[in-house]
Formats: sequence, C-alpha cells, structure tokens
Amino acid sequence: MGRRTDIRQVNIPYWKWECYKSGMWTKVDKETEARMLLKAIEFTGDNVVYGKAMIEVSDKWKYSMINFLTNRSINRKAHIGHCAVFYKLQIPEYITRKAWKQLTEEQRILANLEAEKAIRRWELKRKSINTLRIGKENAIQKGYQMKLQLK
Repeated sequence: MGRRTDIRQVNIPYWKWECYKSGMWTKVDKETEARMLLKAIEFTGDNVVYGKAMIEVSDKWKYSMINFLTNRSINRKAHIGHCAVFYKLQIPEYITRKAWKQLTEEQRILANLEAEKAIRRWELKRKSINTLRIGKENAIQKGYQMKLQLK
C-alpha cells in the first residue's frame, strides 16, 4: 500500500469541483456511449498516455483533487483515472468504469501503477506547498517579533 502521508481530508462543496462543473457524471445516448467506450478502452489501455493525463488533471483540477485525493475512504486511483479520461476526452465516468472491465489484468496493473505515481506526486506537491506556506507564516511572525524587540 505504500506509506501514508500526513495529509488531512479536506471537504470542498461539490459546486466547486471541476469534475462536477464539467459534467463528468452526465449520461449519453447508447450510440454515443458505444463510440466513447471504444475510445476509453484504448485510452486507459495505454498506461503512458493515461498516466500523463492523470498528472495533468491533478495539476489543473485543484478543488476536485483536494476533495477526492485527501479522502482515503474512496478508491482514489479510480477517481483520478475517471478524471483523466473526462479531462482529455470528455467521456463520462460511468463509461470509464465500463472500459476498465474490458482491460487485461496487465493493463489494469500498469494503469494502477500510473495512478499511484500521480497520487504520490500530487501528495508531495501539496505537502511542499503547505510547508512553504507555513514557513512563510513563521518567518513573518519571527520578523515581526524581531522588529518589536529592536524598538
């Protein structure tokens, strides 16, 4: 499973989620669904392209990622994968779930490894941003305290 980070769960209102605002949970007609399913199978079956899309969406969709990737009670790998497919191809998440069932075991393993990398990268980035912010706040406090003592 890997080591856990100290990131706490953050809840963002759904109306701020980029995945919600973009329509990731919309439904399409059967003909469109069939076309999209083939595209989703091809996309998710290519772990390199899929992995790059996961990283890209994790950088672009700030509120969705904070809300879902800090929640350890959900399948975070699946969620970042669903977001990546929708972000790149505008294919709804229910079709991505159907596509997942069509992949080989090897394709699933490789896709999950890419998702784990993208999540780890996102966590490390988030941790470094928080550390930098806290460091600046502490520096401001110390600088202000020093000015008070100099008077």
